[in-house]
Amino acid sequence: MKNFLNPILSVLSGLLLAFAWPTNGFAGLLFIAFIPLFIAHYRLNKIAVKAVKWKVFLHAYLTFFIWNIITTGWLYYSSAFGMWFAVLVNSLLMTLVFLVHHLVSKKVSSFTSSSFFIAIWLSFEYLHLHWDFSWPWLQLGNGFSESVSWIQWYEFTGVFGGSLWVLVVNTLLYNAWLQYSSRKENSVSTKAIIIKGITIRYGIPALLIIALPISISHFLSINSITNDVEGTEVVILQPNIDPYSEKYDISNSQMAENLMTLAVDSITANTKLIIAPETTLASGMRLTGINRNPALNRIKRFLFDYPNTYYLGGVSLGDSFKNKDKATSQTNYIKNGDFYYNDYNSAVFMNSTNPVELYHKSKLVVGVENFPYKNVLQPILGDVMLDLGGTVATKTTQEDREVFITRDSLKVAPIICYESVYGEYVTGYVNNGAQFLSIITNDGWWQNTQGHKQHLSLARLRAIETRKWIARSANTGISAVINDYGKIITTLGYEKKGALKGTIYPNNKITFYVKHGDFIARVSVFLMLGIFLFSFTRRGVMKRK
Repeated sequence: MKNFLNPILSVLSGLLLAFAWPTNGFAGLLFIAFIPLFIAHYRLNKIAVKAVKWKVFLHAYLTFFIWNIITTGWLYYSSAFGMWFAVLVNSLLMTLVFLVHHLVSKKVSSFTSSSFFIAIWLSFEYLHLHWDFSWPWLQLGNGFSESVSWIQWYEFTGVFGGSLWVLVVNTLLYNAWLQYSSRKENSVSTKAIIIKGITIRYGIPALLIIALPISISHFLSINSITNDVEGTEVVILQPNIDPYSEKYDISNSQMAENLMTLAVDSITANTKLIIAPETTLASGMRLTGINRNPALNRIKRFLFDYPNTYYLGGVSLGDSFKNKDKATSQTNYIKNGDFYYNDYNSAVFMNSTNPVELYHKSKLVVGVENFPYKNVLQPILGDVMLDLGGTVATKTTQEDREVFITRDSLKVAPIICYESVYGEYVTGYVNNGAQFLSIITNDGWWQNTQGHKQHLSLARLRAIETRKWIARSANTGISAVINDYGKIITTLGYEKKGALKGTIYPNNKITFYVKHGDFIARVSVFLMLGIFLFSFTRRGVMKRK
């Protein structure tokens, strides 16, 4: 039985992480999810004689593979290759983090080892936000997206505060087990004293660390029902177009007609904004002729009867040229035609009279919309990373987080799909003046799985971090209005066609997190590097306590 206990512990950690995950899980399991893996690691160090590093690697990989495949296996419905790539590589990266922790733990005290694990895991999550293979979906702090009553303090810390919360509690409780395990041979009376000491040293602090943030969250929620500004009426469209069989077969002009048909029954003279999903107008428009496009002009004509109403929706845009000097690392080259072109996933913003304004999506889905490290990998791999989810070209991005402004100074952030997963990225819109957030997305690639539910759930975190209302338009659903405390006010269900009328409350709040971003992660990077350098440059091995 002893030979099977370590794999069982690894599987248990994977299952705890998976069953804690939104939207069906219980987030409280996150506070104990790493403990079985820590115990397996401890046992391997004690029992294994040869190839300890490989045994640690395999046990950790088992944990993280189970977590990844259960929570993100829905990617299969978009691309089997994409799913396996994401699951296998993300599991590998998590395992490498744990392996480095293993190497450092052999050279430092238990306290320093625990501190290093916290710091390196947060550093890994931070890396996953900023490199070309970015996939931060399983950031630990995201696990509380369905438990918003626990995490109102994210307005100060962002999601990294939640990750830190989880890691600190896990390491405290593991160290409590470690202390007890190392003294289990003592007499019954001595054990009672030991348990009392461990409870005071580890158990009570762990309970306080869990309870105190929840209490603070409850206090912050007291103000959640008040609104000190006038509401703004929005109409959110959900055309429910199958992204595989219909989307690219409908002309832009027909799609514009369909959208206005959806809007006409809900729009009023008080409607400030009509919001349509990502790439609703999917037949690529030419960037240079955007203001003469028939589909957009059809929408403009509809808006003539509503002079105070603006339209915000997704379009596919292209810009071709012969001049090589205009090409960037994101530019596509067509050999047969000997020309270059930039491909954009964009948001358009317009009313009945003003020129069209544009924002180009800038956080791109790996493989589907961008080729990671294209200059290095494309000569080696060719185009293997492309055409994994309906696209055939690398998308072109922009530097700034564009904020659209109506004539009466209402400022809206045009967040496109995957961008809503990135907390600090979204703060860029707010720092540029956004008073509320719009999210336009197409989650139909994943069919009726956890994918679209998790994506909606993650939007709730952005509302709390920025204290901004959200109007979310999803092609196949779920469209929603979310308040500034992460509560979903109203929705239009998955695979339903229609329009959702709602009221949002714009504001000019600037939270601590909006000002300072992922400061917890940046501090963690320095702490991780400091402990790592200390552990491998000092002589001898510290006595473990």
